[in-house]
Amino acid sequence: MHGFQIHRRDSVAPKALVERFRQIPVANVSDVMSRMTAGGSRLRPMHDGTPLAGIALTVKTRPGDNLMIHQAIDMAGPGDVIVVDAGGDLTNSLMGEMMMNYAASRGIAGFVLDGAIRDAAVIRAGSLPIYAAGVTHRGPYKDGPGEINCPIAVDGMVIASGDIILGDDDGVLCIPQSQAEAILTAAEEKCAAEERTRLAIAEGRLNRDWVMAALHRQGCAFPPPDADRLAS
Repeated sequence: MHGFQIHRRDSVAPKALVERFRQIPVANVSDVMSRMTAGGSRLRPMHDGTPLAGIALTVKTRPGDNLMIHQAIDMAGPGDVIVVDAGGDLTNSLMGEMMMNYAASRGIAGFVLDGAIRDAAVIRAGSLPIYAAGVTHRGPYKDGPGEINCPIAVDGMVIASGDIILGDDDGVLCIPQSQAEAILTAAEEKCAAEERTRLAIAEGRLNRDWVMAALHRQGCAFPPPDADRLAS
């Protein structure tokens, strides 16, 4: 039935790529993706801050219902990230402590929920990465409908099953598996450039000429050269 079905995940990004992305801040990856892709500022880490890196297993569910999330946990393997489009509704939670513990026992890498959690104190103390849009004590329904391994979107960020999911304290990002190699290369180059900048700052040789050049280029008005003398 359309809207209530499970699809096959036909391809996934190589795990070796995931491990290399794990070393890179989400902000740097976002920058080399032209700052045009993001899971939105509402999706915040609900756990202890452990970074997230894994392969997307997507779920689209009716807001406040977690039947298909339970099925996704049973289907997922080690290293998978369950990414859920629940419409951003915060009325009912989608998961809590018991689901977190069961998922961790299966080696699942984490969750990204466009919805709410509960048992927040336990999740906050845990190391399983869980990103969500809010917290509520009200529990979920388990009736469906929903789909697994279908394309979903969160705040304009499109996620397909098999894509790479990254998360840290700055938020969550999806890297399309078809572009992952090129994005990784660009992100590693950016990290290297930032390391050179750190070294230049430490050695007192950072060149800041670009600031004045940008102001002139944008037509910024400056006070006359003798303004300070005249004011005195």
